[in-house]
Amino acid sequence: MKKSLSPLRHPGWPSQQALADESKRRSLKFSLSLLGASCVPDAFAQGNNYPSKPIKIIITHAAGGLPDTVARIYAQRLTERLGQAVVVENKPGANGVLAVQAVISAPADGYTFLCTDGSSFSINPLIYKSVSYEYKRDIVAASFAARAPLYLAVHPKTGVSSFKELVALAKAKPGSLSYGSSGVGSTHHLSMEAIKTALSLDITHIPFKGSGQSVPALVGGQVDMAFAALPSLSGFVKSGQVKLVASNASKRSEQEPSTPAMGEIIAGYDLAPVIGLLAAKATPQALIDRISQEMSAVAKMPEVIHSLSLAGIEAVGGSANEFALALDQEISRMTKIVRDAHIQQE
Repeated sequence: MKKSLSPLRHPGWPSQQALADESKRRSLKFSLSLLGASCVPDAFAQGNNYPSKPIKIIITHAAGGLPDTVARIYAQRLTERLGQAVVVENKPGANGVLAVQAVISAPADGYTFLCTDGSSFSINPLIYKSVSYEYKRDIVAASFAARAPLYLAVHPKTGVSSFKELVALAKAKPGSLSYGSSGVGSTHHLSMEAIKTALSLDITHIPFKGSGQSVPALVGGQVDMAFAALPSLSGFVKSGQVKLVASNASKRSEQEPSTPAMGEIIAGYDLAPVIGLLAAKATPQALIDRISQEMSAVAKMPEVIHSLSLAGIEAVGGSANEFALALDQEISRMTKIVRDAHIQQE
């Protein structure tokens, strides 16, 4: 009886078993890829069907604050454009941590956004030990809504009528002048500390609990100067009770073109608060792009520009990437200011 002959095989060729195993692996990989494709929602379809229910915008501050004002003006027009209600929910407390956590904990489906100024990510982690969230790890930028410069106002008793004169007075009488702020770690506080460091000025800090206290203290002469939003100061400016000498922006605002920006005086200075929308980290990009496009369209509406300007706010309507860049720049600036001013975490 003849023995069956084995086919000739080159020593480097794989065995029949190896070929069979490779075939199984490829078959399994192909099946899994089909399964994955059937489970992942189509981003284009998501964008076209969005939104199919109300959208919520959570605010880090109480009603009437800067982010609240911006959110409500945009929400009204977004509701009209999207055909779904865009509701604003104020969740103040714990220096904005409660609002950020609420957005991070919500489903990442494009129906919950955070509206805040940059301080939630540029200042809070530097000042408060209790901050547990991280920008970019837990939450991402969605749209650049607005910018709102703060203005440095001085009391008439100082006898100065310009920022140049204020600097001269501070240098002539170190330690004799004082400034009020909305509290330690506020943008108002750090805006002045950046000036003090850059120009080597000795001016005493008097912290208050918000502009509701610091502005009356300025008007009453308890402090010599203070940073505050334009609406908080404009009435007192018109009555001659205070005088504007600078803003904390990089360039002059169209709302106050006669007031110089600190960016004209100190290179690289730009601490005007930026306000925008953010979303939970896993939110589909298609939905972020859609809300960003709608926000941009709303920002161009003349009535929106007018409404914001009445509150001392400049409409921006930038993309998610533009807001992310603005936040990155603010985080870098604030980190340096806090370090240079030797401000300790609470």
